[in-house]
Amino acid sequence: MTQRGAMTGRARLLAAARREPVDVTPVWFMRQAGRSLPEYRALRAQHDFLTVAKTPELAAEVTLMPVERFGVDGAVLFADIMLPLDGMGVPFRIDPGVGPVIERPIQTAADVAALRILPVEEATPYVLDALRLLRGELGERAALLGFAGAPFTLACYLVEGRSSREYPKTKALMLGAPGVWHDLMATLTEVTVRYLQGQIDAGADAVQLFDSWLGLISAPVYEEYVFPYTKSIFRALAGLAPTIHFSTGTSQLLELIGDAGSDVVSVDWRVPLDEAWRRIGAEKGIQGNLDPTVLLAPSDVIAREASDVLRRAAGRPGHIFNLGHGILPQTDPDAMAQVVDLVHSWQPASVIA
Repeated sequence: MTQRGAMTGRARLLAAARREPVDVTPVWFMRQAGRSLPEYRALRAQHDFLTVAKTPELAAEVTLMPVERFGVDGAVLFADIMLPLDGMGVPFRIDPGVGPVIERPIQTAADVAALRILPVEEATPYVLDALRLLRGELGERAALLGFAGAPFTLACYLVEGRSSREYPKTKALMLGAPGVWHDLMATLTEVTVRYLQGQIDAGADAVQLFDSWLGLISAPVYEEYVFPYTKSIFRALAGLAPTIHFSTGTSQLLELIGDAGSDVVSVDWRVPLDEAWRRIGAEKGIQGNLDPTVLLAPSDVIAREASDVLRRAAGRPGHIFNLGHGILPQTDPDAMAQVVDLVHSWQPASVIA
């Protein structure tokens, strides 16, 4: 191990993503730039969500908030997974309490054929501008993390039209009209590759692929209808920047997810971290996996549960501490600060064998 405190946040997170030695475990939180922070809520009182996401100066301001407040090692771009749909010619809105809404969902082969694939500079120029601003502002304080929604999760919204518990229309299209499904996934894969490559070119140090709804399907369905497209994305990004694959509720898929090609697999709290790491493969990095609800508990419980995650990681190269999902809106920022301090003060030598 290197001497504690010898690395910058940026160097620390990127080293862990490459399974190289670090001074202390890097830490960041999904949804850290928003919801639970009073400074974010104050900004949102003046601007709606999409205005913030599509205004580079505002997106950069929000992205920096948790870096400045907590000293996290990763600054994740403030954006939304739906943004690439702008360039595809799919109007959408984000309704409070509902989430993304698409008035004209994808239903037919003609709908898929009408989707556009544009250069990323034309499709989402504001995302790239925000990343360029952040690259200059961050310096070495934290790694700049870009992200995209995975084709399956984007397809769920495109076909269903809005969030759903089971996404029945999506599954019906996938299984009942496989030709339409594969054309849709191929289009979304091309858009996603261009989007993430563009983010890397604009200054993202690493990128995360969010497959938020992947837990809805079985291993055989995943292997036939989703896995080839995920693998294609990570193959296209190989060597450009470290990649992270996020999903939740996917304990039935861990081995396949480990084979999909990302450098790091983000796991949720439903499987202990050491067991998840064994299943995805020791040659992979791992991100996670504290239950977000733990941050609503008393400080002694937070310390106990966060320490358990670190003990299970056992100081092995490749661990990035995070939650198994995003920060809950009611989370006290002091709880987030406590976790960052604990993780940064943890020494692998204190691991209990």
